[in-house]
Amino acid sequence: MTMSLFNEFSDLTVLGQALRAGTISARELAQDALQRVAQSDINAFTHVDADLTLAQADAADALLASGQATALTGIPIAHKDVFVTKGWRTTAGSKMLENYVSPFDATVVEQLLAAGAVSLGKLNCDEFAMGSDSTTSYFGAIKNPWDHSRTPGGSSGGSAAAIAAGLVMAATASDTGGSIRQPAAHCGLTGLKPTYGTISRFGVIAYASSLDQAGPIARSARDVLAMLQHMVGFDANDPTSLALCGDQKNDGARITEQFNQHSTQFDANAAQPLKGLRIGLPKEFFAGNIDADSAAAIEQAIQLYESLGATRVDISLPLTQQAVPTYYVITPAEASSNLSRFDGVRFGHRAAEYTDLESMISNSRAEGFGVEVIRRILTGTYVLSEGYYDAYYLQAQRVRRLIANDFRTALEQCDVILGPVAPRTAQRLDHQDDDPTADWRNDVYTLGVNLAGLPAMSTPCGFSSQNMPIGLQLIGNYFNEGQLLAIADRFQQHSDWHQRIAGTK
Repeated sequence: MTMSLFNEFSDLTVLGQALRAGTISARELAQDALQRVAQSDINAFTHVDADLTLAQADAADALLASGQATALTGIPIAHKDVFVTKGWRTTAGSKMLENYVSPFDATVVEQLLAAGAVSLGKLNCDEFAMGSDSTTSYFGAIKNPWDHSRTPGGSSGGSAAAIAAGLVMAATASDTGGSIRQPAAHCGLTGLKPTYGTISRFGVIAYASSLDQAGPIARSARDVLAMLQHMVGFDANDPTSLALCGDQKNDGARITEQFNQHSTQFDANAAQPLKGLRIGLPKEFFAGNIDADSAAAIEQAIQLYESLGATRVDISLPLTQQAVPTYYVITPAEASSNLSRFDGVRFGHRAAEYTDLESMISNSRAEGFGVEVIRRILTGTYVLSEGYYDAYYLQAQRVRRLIANDFRTALEQCDVILGPVAPRTAQRLDHQDDDPTADWRNDVYTLGVNLAGLPAMSTPCGFSSQNMPIGLQLIGNYFNEGQLLAIADRFQQHSDWHQRIAGTK
């Protein structure tokens, strides 16, 4: 396969400048991307419609010609297949929604379309976003572009794999327990989960409503910023959407101003740009089963931050291990409720053989859902059942509050929390676990952030001895997305991990 046109541009800003200068057209970019998607063998896309994409590209070219273009106008992106879209099928990676086409666009899709971005189609993902390795999709496992025998991480594996393979430069994703940060880490990319409530969930197929949060994955912190400023904002259609972030309006300008403010402050001291920045290192994040390559890469990243003026602060998040059982009580409970609508009557796959209404619903759900989804629905139904609700669900909600309190206490001692995203690099596609919950425990470093509703991101920080990417997690205080991106951007100005391209060393 020839080199992607995208690889000729260092970032979205440079690509946007080329589009506005007329060096390249939106149609040329879209045609090149569509050709590469058709030739790709990593199973990153579930649905592509060239006519729809080229129609959007032509509209973008008209906008570019009018002088009304935004920084994203004409740039091809793609959407995780949990964002509903007019025209393209929305499957959530499930047989249950195999042929579903939404009559409307998700708010995030609308926002990016209004900015002139061109959609290439829908990206494969773990079924209903339930999974940590992108192997549970009804449409087959996704391959990691760095090593086709390995997973890209999940559940937004299609989003990360498509970018790492050069099929697209940025994509939407969602993060319920680390599903943006983990695939970004396993594919050598930058991904950010914003503060809960800052991006609309309207039109995002729900997994666990109190934790689901949309966000972007891209190559660099600046590319993530370019996407994020068009994705945030209040939406009256989403009852959990925030009108205010602290005392500021929930919009893209807030994040851009915060990013610029911190970047300007860093620029003022070229020798020690991060002087005064306190990075908190939770002892619980470094006392577990993190592998040697990941531990070494993260330590080198900490040393780089120190060389830029930052100081280490030893902190503690004592309930880190409790985040796993807490998460896997609350999310299945919410999933069992959210997925009850898929009964073959109102929504979803309907079984061909049944004898009455009860068997129709039962057969439809048994045929339509995969093993992992059924496992979580059964778990959720159990913890919500009479006699167990108080013992499990209510208790988990109490622990959730304590976990959030731990983060609040830690962030009083430091400006940002730093640690691993995952205990090891991407697993092999054929990995088999006797214990089906083994993958759940690999999410121990990411789950607490979702339970607390905090913003967090992953940035590339190294490679393993087997040339697999390693990610570094940065966790910030509520509404500090711009600060996180500025800190990651300064790290990326002094490293080149985010510039590595899959298939190279």
